[in-house]
Parts: sequence; C-alpha cells; structure tokens
Amino acid sequence: MKKFIVAFALLFSIQQTQAQELETILLAADDASLLTENYLNPAVKGLMYGMNGGWYTTAKTHKKFGFDVTINVNASFVPSKEQMFAFIPSDYTFLALPNGETKLNTVMSENDSETEINIRIPIDNDEFKVASFDMPGGITDDLPINAVPTPMVQLGFGLPFKTDIKLRLLPNSNFDDSVEANIFGMGLQHDLMQHFGPLEKLPLNVSILAAFTNMKVTYDVEDEEPDDEVAVYNGEAEFKMNTWTIQAIASLDFKIITLYGSVGYNNGKSTVKMKGDYTLTYDIEDDNGNVIRTVDESISDPISLDFDANGMRATIGTRLNLGFFKIFADYTLQEYNTASAGIAFSFR
Repeated sequence: MKKFIVAFALLFSIQQTQAQELETILLAADDASLLTENYLNPAVKGLMYGMNGGWYTTAKTHKKFGFDVTINVNASFVPSKEQMFAFIPSDYTFLALPNGETKLNTVMSENDSETEINIRIPIDNDEFKVASFDMPGGITDDLPINAVPTPMVQLGFGLPFKTDIKLRLLPNSNFDDSVEANIFGMGLQHDLMQHFGPLEKLPLNVSILAAFTNMKVTYDVEDEEPDDEVAVYNGEAEFKMNTWTIQAIASLDFKIITLYGSVGYNNGKSTVKMKGDYTLTYDIEDDNGNVIRTVDESISDPISLDFDANGMRATIGTRLNLGFFKIFADYTLQEYNTASAGIAFSFR
C-alpha cells in the first residue's frame, strides 16, 4: 500500500524528475491541465473503479459482535480505447506537435515511446518557439497485465439488526519526507432476508450495501537546484478522491463454498491540483534560435485536473471457506472491468 501511494503521488506531480520538464509545462499553464488530464485519465479512473470493489464476499452479515479482517487487491483493466487520446490542436493555445501526431499515449499505454511537444507563445503578432519537452509514454509495457491495482485492508464488524459496518482506514501518514497520505472508507451492509420470515432459513442470503471511500495524497514540490530556471514557493501537488457505491448482493452460502453476485451503481470524482507560486525565467527565441529577450513570469496554482467515473456494475464471485479462514475471487463487469482476489479472517 505504501509503495503504491508513493508511486501515485509521484505520478500526479507531473513526473518532476527534472526541473526543465516542470519549467516547460508551466510555460503553457493554460494548456498543461488539459494535456495532463488526458494523460492521467485512465490511471485515475481505474483507481476509482477499483476503490469501489472488494467490499464484500457474501451477502450474509455477521452475528452481533462478529468481525472479519479482509486483505484484497483489485485490478481494474484499462480498455484498449483508453490507452491513447486524441490531440486536437484547436484545444491548445500554446502547445503543438512538430511531427504531426494526432494521438498521444496515456500513462496506461503499452507504448512507452516519448513524443516531442513544442511550446509556442505568440508575442507581437508572431510565434516564437520558447521550449520543447518530451511527453512520456505509457508505463505498462513491462507489466503482466494492463490494469490499475488497488490493494486494501478492511475491517468488518457485526452490529444489531443484522447489519455490518465496514471500515477502511489509513491515518495521516508521511512517506519519504515529502508525501502525506490518508484514506477513510465506510460501508453498511444490511441483511434483507430477515424481513421475509421462513425464507430466512434458506442458504440464499440477500443484502444491500452502501459504501464510500475518501483518499487524499499531497506531495511537496521543491526546487531541485538553487539555480533552476523555475523557482518554487509553497509548491504542493494534491490528489483527492471520493467514491461511493450502492449494491444489491445475493449469495448461496454453504459450509465449504460461497457463491455470490451483485448488481449496483458506482460513482467517483477525483481532483489533482498543483498549488503554490512558481517564478519562471526563460528566453524568448525566434524560429532561428536567436534570443530576443529574457522573461520572468510568475504563475500561481497552475494546474487543476478533474476526473469522474460512474455507471452500472455487476459482480460474480466465489469464496472458499476453511473455518475462519476464507479465500475469495470475483470479477466485475463495468467500464473498467475489475478482478478482485484476497483472503479474510472471519469470526461469527
């Protein structure tokens, strides 16, 4: 979990591996949000779909004061059509592709080749090439599957009235001195069979689940070198995610095996923001590479991204019951189909 959060924090901070990359993309701050949003979109959507999974492995609720600890991982598969995005020149004021590409790789593309992007700012009715940078390609070429992983640890507790409360919690935690993260999720699962008299004795169980997860990660953006051409003041990249789901669950619960399925609806919204004040020093050049003048420009809160993921879902899965020890796996059909697997320790 820690490695995943740190990796994602570094990802949404515009991959600041070199000061030059940060400088050049901030020069086109008005376009940077759109470009970065398109690039990161499948990773963030996959994360939201994954966060809405893994809440249950049966429709049967605990007895009062029963509990379980569940450890699982969800993998949300990125559709092939989401591995690239169209670069529409009219959508961008300052950015251009010198080699004439019409599509660019997203972060979840299997193609890791970089694409050169020019930043051109019109001054005095002429266009001047200010800088260029290499847009990174995808990161999934070396992965066994093209999917966004979401590992999770969850606690379930039996309340009165055949209702379970489920908790996901990562208190405010600091990693590598620059990344701070926290997660809080809660769900309620209520048994419906108790309201149907004799049907309660059947191995069939039916329940309803409502759950949400909130996640926040911040990453401090600092100057890499004292003489960088971009000076950063109070720089911070911030990722926020809010997801919720409501599902109707049914299961056939036998001593050794449980078969379960559900239908429901997902909703998720995420934001990525680069906050702070940035002072850029750069040269204005003509098309022949001659420096016309040097410019200092200040930009505040240059990047703001918004993502959403919502739609119907249907899940089918099975669980092996070895006393209090459970092994489970399921598959969810939705925009980003998701496979889940894990173990649980369940009592009462």
